[in-house]
Amino acid sequence: MMKLTDWMRRASFRIAAPEKLKYNLIVGALALVHSLLIILFGVLRVLPLALLNVCSVAVYVSCLISIRKRGMVIYVFCATYLEIIIHSFVVTICIGWQFGFPQYIIALVPFGYYMCYAFLDRKRRYVIATWMGLGACAVFIGCRGLSAHLEPLCALEVPRAVEVGVYCFNAVCNFGFLFMVTAIFVVEIQSAADRLQSQNAVLDKLASIDPLTGLYNRRSMQLFLEQAREAEEKESFCLAMCDIDDFKKVNDTYGHDFGDCVLKKIAAIMEQRVGRHGYVCRWGGEEILILINGGLENACQIAEKIRCDIGSYGFRVRNQFMYCSVTVTIGVAMHKSGDTVEATIIHADNNLYHGKRHGKNRVVSLEGQKS
Repeated sequence: MMKLTDWMRRASFRIAAPEKLKYNLIVGALALVHSLLIILFGVLRVLPLALLNVCSVAVYVSCLISIRKRGMVIYVFCATYLEIIIHSFVVTICIGWQFGFPQYIIALVPFGYYMCYAFLDRKRRYVIATWMGLGACAVFIGCRGLSAHLEPLCALEVPRAVEVGVYCFNAVCNFGFLFMVTAIFVVEIQSAADRLQSQNAVLDKLASIDPLTGLYNRRSMQLFLEQAREAEEKESFCLAMCDIDDFKKVNDTYGHDFGDCVLKKIAAIMEQRVGRHGYVCRWGGEEILILINGGLENACQIAEKIRCDIGSYGFRVRNQFMYCSVTVTIGVAMHKSGDTVEATIIHADNNLYHGKRHGKNRVVSLEGQKS
């Protein structure tokens, strides 16, 4: 088993400010309970136990100071565990089992698992928490066994109603502590689940986006195409295959860094023009595939606006402007019911190359007409 010193070294670290609130809440509640017990034992004239609870309050005050000033967890954890064990055992031996003070030992089991889960590594957390739970169980049974065979050291002659009242007070405090720890545990599990969901969403987005252009990648576009095909009876759609004219010459002349800037700007222009009408995807290299919801006329209009925007944009080259030197050719095809998406992509691709062979810098529809 891990040595105690090693465990303390690994568990001794500062906690963030938001974490301090819940520990202040737990420790403050325990200090309040012991403050009430000071009054109780003072009224019952059991001064040794009143002094014991004064010491308990002092322990929790030191825990609060440790949390606020140093933010150390291990001292609070160990002090709370030992204080509850010692207090429950001593009070039970002194006045008997019937007042219900051993109940507090039961609450140490979930408390131990929570603290070990929150602050120890996966390999050791359950082993240590289990040993702590078994230790609490042994003390609880020991209290019952000794109280059954030994007379209380300070036998209290109080009415049955007082005895039941003290027992109920301890039961309420114990269940309150259990509810508090459980509620914190549930909130933290939910928070962890929300963080995991958020991280998964970020990872899903990263997996669906082309890192250079910020457009959807081919994997994402396949999903959009499948969704569009399934909904084709309700809404028609078109595909536009776009290619930057003479992009290799751009890279060779001005360098790949400039080529990347051109590709990113063209992607931004396309996204802005398409907007809510569809999806833009980097299909491969300088080829960009656009899914446009609606008929062929609408798709050709959007494609023509894209072509004009790109053709009129001035790209900066080494602090100088280069105007109208980058153009695109776009092939547009409307998806027909009964055709596969792959067939529509081929039609759009054929229209693209038709435009390439007939002068470039143009939009070509399914029929091969210039728009």
